Amino acid sequence: MYELIKGANVGLAALSESVDSVIMSLDWTSRTGEGDADVSVLLLDAGGKVRSDADFYFYNNPVALDGSVQLLGKTPTGGGNQDRISFDLTAIPDDIDRIVVAASRYDEAHFGELDDLQLTLADGSGESLLRFVIEDAGPVSAFIFGELYRRGGEWKLRAVGQGYEAGLAGLATDFGVDIDDDAAAEETLDGAAGDEQADTSPAPVVDREPQASVKVIPAPRRPDEDAESRKKPARPRTAKKKVTLPKVVKKSLAENESWKEARLFPVSALKSDRDREMRATSVLLSVMTQIPEFGRRLTAAFGAPSGRMETFTEVSLPHGDSPRRPDGVIRVERAGKLWTALVETKTNGNALKAEQVQAYMDIAARRGYEAVITLSNDVALEGSPLVDVSIDGRRKHKVALWHLSWAEVAHQAQMLIRHEGVGNVAHAWLLNELLHYLQHENSGCHGFQNMGAAWVPVRNGIDDETLCQGDPRALEVVESWERLVRQVCLRLGGELGQKVLPVQRSKRGTDPGTRRTRLADQLCLEGRLQAELRIEDTPGVLAITADLRTGKLRTSIEIPAPEQGHPLTWAKRLVRRLAEAPADLHIETQVEGEAGGPRGTLERLRPEPADMLPKNGTQITGFRLSLFKSMGSSRGNAESGFIRSVDDAVHQFYSTVVAHLDRPAPRRTQSAERSAMR
Repeated sequence: MYELIKGANVGLAALSESVDSVIMSLDWTSRTGEGDADVSVLLLDAGGKVRSDADFYFYNNPVALDGSVQLLGKTPTGGGNQDRISFDLTAIPDDIDRIVVAASRYDEAHFGELDDLQLTLADGSGESLLRFVIEDAGPVSAFIFGELYRRGGEWKLRAVGQGYEAGLAGLATDFGVDIDDDAAAEETLDGAAGDEQADTSPAPVVDREPQASVKVIPAPRRPDEDAESRKKPARPRTAKKKVTLPKVVKKSLAENESWKEARLFPVSALKSDRDREMRATSVLLSVMTQIPEFGRRLTAAFGAPSGRMETFTEVSLPHGDSPRRPDGVIRVERAGKLWTALVETKTNGNALKAEQVQAYMDIAARRGYEAVITLSNDVALEGSPLVDVSIDGRRKHKVALWHLSWAEVAHQAQMLIRHEGVGNVAHAWLLNELLHYLQHENSGCHGFQNMGAAWVPVRNGIDDETLCQGDPRALEVVESWERLVRQVCLRLGGELGQKVLPVQRSKRGTDPGTRRTRLADQLCLEGRLQAELRIEDTPGVLAITADLRTGKLRTSIEIPAPEQGHPLTWAKRLVRRLAEAPADLHIETQVEGEAGGPRGTLERLRPEPADMLPKNGTQITGFRLSLFKSMGSSRGNAESGFIRSVDDAVHQFYSTVVAHLDRPAPRRTQSAERSAMR
């Protein structure tokens, strides 16, 4: 790979014969893993200015109408991100002389806080051509990485490496983008540019070719302290500004409701499990290839690098007397190195076959593949593998066995198209088609949907009090319950765009098998399954209790009492917050040093919130809100099934109760606490 230093340049034709289209990547890492920046591209004429504001491409304008420029979006790396831009150099208008590629940071962050900054360029075939490593970015909030420019009828690339203290607004203004001090401009960029400019020396060049001078302007002015009415500009975060699907569904043009919208991935023709497996594998792997950020999300946890991905289906591989045909193969290339995984897929309730997976592990080891990925509706648990395979310790090459649930696939698709966004409208539409396919009743990709053969015997044993501690069927039910809880977290998190994680009340380092055995014994004694979910930006933990003796599901949350104010004010405010909650919501006041305080239903407490207060004036520590519902009797995911009833109960409790509670107050840092004490 050709290495560039700051100020140097190179002709693309000298590096490859396939440079009509190229992909430029900007990389960075941070010590915390959270540092990020936003990429921008400017097309400049011979005078060093944009022809119009349409020549400025960033998160709100990611794609050129002629296809010459396309911001492909972010791909997570080990400790940071990689932003990729596609250029079709044959489609660049003739009056464009230079293409400037830059990035900017926000909220007073600067590039000196990031590590491993570099620019890389690949040709149309994906072959890496060159790299420019940046070591001296400094405390600037905007940075020009490099520029493509024409010389003598060919395209060249210059490693610029120049920073802007004025940020994105200053950089854009210098190149002729029109920025005004109005609300529209504040929504476009992170603040408006100042009025005065100061000249600085131009960026260094090596080949002494003419280059437009670069000016730096002061940082955007901040609003006066007394000008509270002025709107605070939104920070330009790419992950929140990418293309997402509209929340309001467009009105259909169909003549009647019986018409079905045409779909990219039809499911009506699927007649057998084999058809479903083949279709699901092909659909998923093709979308992973076309949408890099989606493919990267699914493979990063398996050790795959961030690079050019290709996928294949129905591959024939030699194995003894008869060849084996895995459902798919994933290959990722980065820096000349290849990462490869075999894929085995199951749909509906079909279980993975140990003999089949073992054969693929052996093939992968012999052929030097890195992993075997199983994909099914089941959910993998730590310490409880879905299939048992043996590893030949004599082999030098080690193969990892990973599992992916269809629920996890749907979750990642939802997070991108509903909340975080993807690079362009076509990618958002393609992900939506994938999600529609996965959620269709005939696809067979519905996630965990069966509590297992032990479910009915365990319920009967609890009913007639014949279930004894140590019964292995109780352990099976506990494992199924844990799988169900993890799937509920995925579905709720995908809908909310927030982290939803199960809470494990056990000591760190406790063996998962030991913990599940303890829970199985507890199930035999008490007849209850319990779980807790921690939902980002909520005031407490959402608890779920399934009482198999009474057939009732309880969803609840405990919220702390406010630090300031009068108890009666707390009670009235809580009732107002719960205006949309069901009338049968139970509210229990928690008091200091006692088992429980006053309690009642929301219907009874609405006219008299004071009934929530203890009569003896005992200090209130918090409130517990609970909903009780009947749980399904069957083990499956049908309307009358247990899995459906748990899923519905959690979603109803969150949407009608938890979502309307006051958000938790932000934690005060130690420095803020010291400042408040002065």
